[in-house]
Amino acid sequence: MSRAQAESVIKNIIREIVQECASKGHSLSETLVAFMVKAVVLDPQNEFNVDRTLTKDDVQKLIKYCVERLVDARSPSLDTIKMQVYFDMNYTSRKEFLDEHRRVLEARLTPVTREITDSRARTREELESLYRKIVSYVLLRSGLGSPTDIAVVREATAALQSVFPQTELGTFMSLTKRDKERQLQELTFIVSGIRLFNKECGKGGEGIDDLPGILNEAIPATTQNVDIEIQNSQQSAFRFTALVEHFQALDPPVLPNEIPVQLLKESLINVRQHEAFLRILLNDIIGCAQQVEMLVNQLGARMDQLQQTVQSKTAVPTAQVYPQFISISHLWTCFQDEMVLLSVLSNILASIEPFTREKILVPHLEGVVIKSDEQRIHETMGNRVNPDDFMDNPQLQWLFPETTKNYDRLLLQYRGCCGYTIIKHNRLLLPGNPDIGILQYQDKLYVFSSRSAAYEFAAYPDKAIALVAEAAKKSPELIQLLELHQQFAAISPYSQFPNWGRKPTRVCTGEGRMIEKPVTKSDSGTQTDTHILEHNIVKNYEWNEWELRRKALKLANLRTRITKSMQTNLSNIRRDNETQVYLLKDQGAQTKRDGQSNVPRPQVFLAGLRGVRGIRTMVKMDLTRSVDEI
Repeated sequence: MSRAQAESVIKNIIREIVQECASKGHSLSETLVAFMVKAVVLDPQNEFNVDRTLTKDDVQKLIKYCVERLVDARSPSLDTIKMQVYFDMNYTSRKEFLDEHRRVLEARLTPVTREITDSRARTREELESLYRKIVSYVLLRSGLGSPTDIAVVREATAALQSVFPQTELGTFMSLTKRDKERQLQELTFIVSGIRLFNKECGKGGEGIDDLPGILNEAIPATTQNVDIEIQNSQQSAFRFTALVEHFQALDPPVLPNEIPVQLLKESLINVRQHEAFLRILLNDIIGCAQQVEMLVNQLGARMDQLQQTVQSKTAVPTAQVYPQFISISHLWTCFQDEMVLLSVLSNILASIEPFTREKILVPHLEGVVIKSDEQRIHETMGNRVNPDDFMDNPQLQWLFPETTKNYDRLLLQYRGCCGYTIIKHNRLLLPGNPDIGILQYQDKLYVFSSRSAAYEFAAYPDKAIALVAEAAKKSPELIQLLELHQQFAAISPYSQFPNWGRKPTRVCTGEGRMIEKPVTKSDSGTQTDTHILEHNIVKNYEWNEWELRRKALKLANLRTRITKSMQTNLSNIRRDNETQVYLLKDQGAQTKRDGQSNVPRPQVFLAGLRGVRGIRTMVKMDLTRSVDEI
């Protein structure tokens, strides 16, 4: 079966599962169903062979198992998976949140921008309508008041007229579309800065909310709310852990009929995942608080500087005040971004709350000793591993606080949980104690809840790692919680499912940081032949970043330059000039010949006109010369 055919079959299976769940009153996303399909296939209890093509009976069996797990309203495991899917599909980095917000804002402003840039106003009424549209654009883009509020429109119009009078519309109409858009953005920043400065001076600011004050009240309240949620999740986790240990310690184990021990373990995984997500949100909220504090200081300094520039002057050069107005507008935009980010984080916080399983039957807690994570770690303090006991295996290295830099910031496997406890007690999550010693094996770091657990795990580390992966197959929510994506080639994070995901996958660390891959950084080196194939050499490649910077500055300067050239008589001999001509050849032609002729002048001599003695007649003599004599 080709890849395209396999994807088509998977899509059909997912579509059929979605339809069957919908018929039972459960509306589920394709992303959740896709993950459940792979989780059911990987579970060894279901006996699916991933190395062969599924038969028709296998497909029906797969659909049946998936539907049963997806419609189970009492399953904490399903709630955990739903929580993970929702969080991974809706949470992203701060930069991506804000980029998406700006993209949506630009899309909403596109029709208004197009009406302004494509306008061909000629008459007075059309020009006045165009000017009103520009005022509306400034208000919509800045977010400083509603364009339907008359007082806000009047204030924005007055500020705009001081910068861009209506008589300048003719010049504006002659610009290109890109220049019009650039000028509209610049006008928005300047007008917004003027209105914010007037609000600071108590002379305006109609419809402008006090964002610094709102944020200074909302952030502590949200932080306190998240802290309370974290404490509740921790208390629930302590109770679930104590109940599981209490029931498993009985010999023989006695379990109440209405509370299976596996249900308690799944509930423990649920609250631990909820706690991890809450810490990520808390980390982002703390980042918002730090950002707001910095913005408040910058805005105050900028306002004081502008006050000193303006003071009581009636006219101030635009080159001095316009940049300051623009800077104030940018700072206020950052306040708006913090409001959007805080709102998104609050929505995520409220949306993952229904997926938690923190309810527990109080009567079963009687006589049960509840220990916190700090108490468990304190009980095992000082009971360290002896590295000399593992001298026969050089791959095992033990790290301790006094010999390792940034010991408390190391990226631990299984999110800091003890891997041996997961194996021995069938998916029970207990926090590890780094003071016992951190095991470094194959560039990964492992922590344990006790000294004996560390010795048992280190005796056969490969087998122990494989057993943890097998335990995760039975509870697929552990793949996300324990950061086991690298060990499951057949399992992709939720947002990486083809055609169903929207955002890149991130793995959440215990400190609330987001990383791409849960690997430990280490120094390593390698050497390869440079340019093995001759035709792959890039002639214009530069390894020196200063040379690249020089070229970048040169290209940046060339954007505002033009090239001219000329030739002078003096410089002609100082350059190489080349030309090409055809060689001369002998050639003749026949033409008419000019000629002339001359005839003799006739001369006649008459003798004897007066008479001559002895001659009585006149004699005529022809003296004309012959033609041949000429």
